[in-house]
Amino acid sequence: MKLIVHIAFIFSLSSLSFLYGQSAADYGFIEGVNFKENVTYKSGLVMDIFYPDSDKMQEKNPWVVFVHGGGWAGGTMDDIYKSSLIGTLQKLVENGVVVSTIKYRRARDGNTAYESVVDCKDAARFLLKNAELYKLHEEDYGIWGASAGGHLNLVTALVPDSNFPGDAGLSEISPQYKCVASFFPFTSCLNADLRPGSIFEDRTLFTRLLGGTLEEKPELARLLSPTEFLGENSPSILLVHGSGDTTLPIINSQYMVEVAEEKKANVELLTVVNGGHSFFGNNISPSLEEVADYTTKFILSHFSKSLSIID
Repeated sequence: MKLIVHIAFIFSLSSLSFLYGQSAADYGFIEGVNFKENVTYKSGLVMDIFYPDSDKMQEKNPWVVFVHGGGWAGGTMDDIYKSSLIGTLQKLVENGVVVSTIKYRRARDGNTAYESVVDCKDAARFLLKNAELYKLHEEDYGIWGASAGGHLNLVTALVPDSNFPGDAGLSEISPQYKCVASFFPFTSCLNADLRPGSIFEDRTLFTRLLGGTLEEKPELARLLSPTEFLGENSPSILLVHGSGDTTLPIINSQYMVEVAEEKKANVELLTVVNGGHSFFGNNISPSLEEVADYTTKFILSHFSKSLSIID
């Protein structure tokens, strides 16, 4: 378990010119060739699935579920094309990993973050149940998310499935993730020290997440606090956070590392110096390309040794 404060890299960002708002085709993903669009995983909810090129495909391929952000009430599964994320998607696929980006019920229209987590869990349950159909490995898989999605993916991976039962047809499936990658997440509803200077400072956002105040929903607040569920048997976790983030400050990730040290969990933090939320900022270090490299290497390192690791 290690805390990485800063890594000096020598690469430039020149090869990454990704613009949010583009589509799968803009990045070489063609429906029916290496891309499946709008795959239904439960009633009313879909995912897109990105595949490696045919020369890198195996009978059973490692895979990652991506959970988008957007303040728990916004965002879409197409957020994976954002500049802070697309590089990691591309590098994972280039290295033989199948990636799915999912639609989930957001915390609005009568839903809370509880329903969001149920859907994230059901998406992975669906893929595991249908591993043969989608050419997926039954053991080599992980989960990745950003911002609100970084929080949701931590809850999805760490909190027992029994606390978030989903569709009856998927209830017997219980994924055991090899690794978790979480970009600029929220990590605890319970630690008041994380709130100053963040979007949770006045506490009103908890009503969106919980469907009530912290005082009214104490048990759900605990279930939505991933730091409460860290332990020696937790999957390996990579946190990537900007030092200048004022939406969900880096203290969220630093606190998770501190708790992990106490509980002997395997959590590491890569700090993006000068990076704000979504790593926005000038002269950030490591660069977006380097973050994508680091994240991809982290994920690949937890899969079968037969997989090649990028240089």
